[in-house]
Amino acid sequence: MSLRTLFGKHSPRLGAFEILKYIGPGFLVTVGFIDPGNWAANMAAGSQYGYTLLWMVTLATLMLILLQHNAAHLGIVTGLCLSEASTKFMQKKISRLLLATAVVASVSTALAEILGAAIGLQMLTGLPLIPGAILTVVFVLFMLFSNSYKKLERWIIGFVSLIGLAFLFELTLVRLNWPQAAAGWIMPSFPTGSIPVIMSVLGAVVMPHNIFLHSEIIQSRQWNLEGEDTIKRQMKYEFADTLFAMAAGWAINSAMILVAAAVFFSKGIVVTDLVQAQETLRPLLGSSAATVFALALLFAGISSSVTAAMAGGSIFAGIFREPFDLQDSHSRAGILITLLGGLGVIFLLGDPFTGLIWSQIFLSVQLPLTIFGLLFLTSSTRVMGKYANSRNENISLWTVAAVVSALNLLLLFQMLRA
Repeated sequence: MSLRTLFGKHSPRLGAFEILKYIGPGFLVTVGFIDPGNWAANMAAGSQYGYTLLWMVTLATLMLILLQHNAAHLGIVTGLCLSEASTKFMQKKISRLLLATAVVASVSTALAEILGAAIGLQMLTGLPLIPGAILTVVFVLFMLFSNSYKKLERWIIGFVSLIGLAFLFELTLVRLNWPQAAAGWIMPSFPTGSIPVIMSVLGAVVMPHNIFLHSEIIQSRQWNLEGEDTIKRQMKYEFADTLFAMAAGWAINSAMILVAAAVFFSKGIVVTDLVQAQETLRPLLGSSAATVFALALLFAGISSSVTAAMAGGSIFAGIFREPFDLQDSHSRAGILITLLGGLGVIFLLGDPFTGLIWSQIFLSVQLPLTIFGLLFLTSSTRVMGKYANSRNENISLWTVAAVVSALNLLLLFQMLRA
């Protein structure tokens, strides 16, 4: 059943609580940037550099709001997701390069999600990583192929809520240096050797597959068929949903770094493994904190594996100018490529924690391609008509693209010098 069929047509009404009807798309994106890859990146950032890299979470979240809002506009106005629009409006060679690397980015994302869930299972039950990873993939496939999208949406919002509550609980157990944290949120800092960790935090927050996924979820509702009034109204509600969901993601990612800084950095402990992080929490904060940590990691891995698979299916289907549809062979193929590809890489990993970090770095390297592709489409009057980006919107979005590209060049320069 396709997302378009599930949602059908919707004519919004004015009302004080109307926004509650639109909560959902943004949270599917949010779960993608509180995934196990984020856990690894944030634990590395907090344990190695304390509060000094919190600014990257703030900057990345602001950039993410702009990009996700722009991707949602593409879906609302055109009725096409980013993958479909790329295939339709770009030169074939360029669109194939963009979408092929985006599929690889989805596989890289799935690697982190599946591995994170397997690590969570190992913490809770002692199950080895490989069987845990296989079990995770089987469960995620069951969720995808046996539930409607609306049910998945509710599951995922529930998972996000549990993850947020888990880290709120962790924060109540630690003593934080709030003045240092406040400075860290707003003052950019590049400690020696920190560029790979900064890039992993960026790639963990601003994830290419999420940009594709947001446009797919929005276009599936086909609001472009309901006239200009509906388009304008959906743009307003969509921004509120995006802003609210991204703010929740910022808070959870910040909480991860705050916990790592307060517990590990303050005692000179560098986290190189999520299992190590849990075991270190146990004597410092008690067994309840370690259990909550493991449960939250498991929830994050499962829910973000679902969204990574949906994104991979959407991107692959878009190559054939088709919307995401669980009954369609191309969408199913994209889901299987994403999940089985990520699982296959896990079999080859020597160091799971390093694999998590580098999976996020790859996402940041692919990100400029997705951003430039999105800007090409949403700046074009041929694609967007009168809803093409305004001059101010283009300035903001091109600034984001420039910052991401500059950070990638810094990473490349540091790697060449190493």
